[in-house]
Amino acid sequence: MITITPNAAAQIRSSAKEQHLDGLALRVAAQRLPDGNLHYAIGFDDVDSSKDTRFNSEGVDIVISEISLDLIKGMTIDFVEMDNGQQEFIFMNPNDPNYKAPGE
Repeated sequence: MITITPNAAAQIRSSAKEQHLDGLALRVAAQRLPDGNLHYAIGFDDVDSSKDTRFNSEGVDIVISEISLDLIKGMTIDFVEMDNGQQEFIFMNPNDPNYKAPGE
């Protein structure tokens, strides 16, 4: 499926608590844009569809729709500090045409 790093899991749990959304699953989605690039979205979700894939990574319940599943298989989500000092989620996805493995 996908992997959530410990840093990302900590931020997800903190965000859920701040927003009073404890106990909700994190929905992870991807969409292929016309230029071939992938657009990602994450958010807390209480919708339960029998077509969704559900699993847990680093203590975070994750939900992925049938449509997004093939686009994000093998992806890792991390929460890192960027060059400008801001912290944000990053999506390391070998299915994305712009993906470069760490160290490349």
